Amino acid sequence: MVGHASRAAPPARTFGVIHLRVWRTCHLCEADAWKLHVPQNEQRSFLVAHPSEPALTLALDPLRRDGAAIDSARGFRHRALVSIPLTALATDTIAIVVTAALAITGRNRLDFFEAGSDVSDTLGVVGPIMFCAWIATIAVSGGYARSVFGAGPDEYKRVVNASLLTAAVVGVGCYLAKFPLSRGFFFLAFAIGIPLLVLGRFGLRRALHKAYRLGVLQHRVVIAGRPSHVDEIAAVLDRESWLGYRIVGAVTPAGHVSTTTASGIPVIGDSADLASVASGADADIVFFANGAFRTSDEMRRAAWDLEQHRTQVVVAPSVTDVARERITVRPVGGLPLMHLDTARSTKASRWAKRTFDLIGASVLVVVLSPILVLAAVRVWAFDRGPILFRQTRTGRDGVEFACLKFRSMVTNAEELLATLHAEAGFDGGLFKMKEDPRITKPGTWLRRFSIDELPQLFNVIRGEMSLVGPRPPLPAEVATYDSDMRRRLRVLPGMTGLWQVSGRSDLSWEEAIRLDIYYVDNWSMMQDLSILARTVGAVVSSRGAY
Repeated sequence: MVGHASRAAPPARTFGVIHLRVWRTCHLCEADAWKLHVPQNEQRSFLVAHPSEPALTLALDPLRRDGAAIDSARGFRHRALVSIPLTALATDTIAIVVTAALAITGRNRLDFFEAGSDVSDTLGVVGPIMFCAWIATIAVSGGYARSVFGAGPDEYKRVVNASLLTAAVVGVGCYLAKFPLSRGFFFLAFAIGIPLLVLGRFGLRRALHKAYRLGVLQHRVVIAGRPSHVDEIAAVLDRESWLGYRIVGAVTPAGHVSTTTASGIPVIGDSADLASVASGADADIVFFANGAFRTSDEMRRAAWDLEQHRTQVVVAPSVTDVARERITVRPVGGLPLMHLDTARSTKASRWAKRTFDLIGASVLVVVLSPILVLAAVRVWAFDRGPILFRQTRTGRDGVEFACLKFRSMVTNAEELLATLHAEAGFDGGLFKMKEDPRITKPGTWLRRFSIDELPQLFNVIRGEMSLVGPRPPLPAEVATYDSDMRRRLRVLPGMTGLWQVSGRSDLSWEEAIRLDIYYVDNWSMMQDLSILARTVGAVVSSRGAY
């Protein structure tokens, strides 16, 4: 970059937070180093020496330092992040107070408990001790550690495990001390309290995610590593915006000359001076990616330097789309080894999931039977055509089956498909378009709330599908699969899945495939339950449904 200045119109140059006005012509070269000498007791004049220029005297505009603003912003983020555990403590306290009131009231008034005297007096002694111990056990279990908030199941696990431990200690303690604690109160306290605590934490997490997406309380992140790996990590952090990571720049190994990475992340320095670069960028967190350092000693020294600036370090290995449950870290001789369990696709085919699918689908057919009848009547009454639409789909291990849906399109929809492909420039993958002219009037209603897919409950009962799994693909799609995509066929296709609760038709084909493969490799029953719960919200909001 070459800049010019003249006496007639001296331009302002900005170096960091210092605004310089050059009073003579000069040539600036990014590759050369400027040496800044500040005369003693002088605040408005700098002597600048440049390898290719004689010494220049530069007069400054009134000195503008943004340091105070930076410190204020960092202080606000720090205070806000510190307040999260305090907010969780307040939320838990409220939940436990409400639990106490409900448990006492329920014990005294519900008919199925043994009639007896009012237990309020007895609980005046053990009640406060029990609930204070409950909060203390959650704290000791790490339920208020800042690292558990915002993502992952650890927060819920610690709250639930601490609650169960409290129940065990209280029960055994009262038995050994022969204290007459009401069994009805004991049962109600933990039966009500544990769900309330989890619900409170869920509400807090939703609020945090919303704040992160709005740009509030975000962590400023610098990623150090090879540009290609920097882009991989950045793509994940950008995709998962609810994590609250804002990427402010990349630090690459010495010798990298580009000013940006391939995805457009600005390169703000090299790893040899990582601590000062991160400090200048006001980074809260530095991600260590592959290729950032030549040796482990360099990495350790960089971590020590960042520690002096109170900057958090996160090591990001070249492993993506792996659930926490499949990862075990075992330090050996000071070397942290990451062990990856095998993919869980075989576990998704066992009897427990099949039993859950069979019982769940049967119950849903009974409960939703009025909606099934109403949908069938509306489809038939519109054009007297077939009620169900049967389409050949590919299931587990490539076995084809007839997938059932309420017909939501005109009877000659398949004949019009080629024309729509040509008009939309479709070249493969999953074809979806907004305002599809083939959709009928009742079909719009059916699709908006995913009612057209309810007949697939019978596919689940017949063992051709699961309640949760990858989207059932067409045979033509399967014919184009590469080896990675074929991993989707290791489990039964599902009525709902990760892609449905993550945006449905608003997602790209590549993103839908990625989510399906993630599900196959990282299946768990808890994940299935979570997806089913999120499906309700996705259906009600009609997000991505067309």
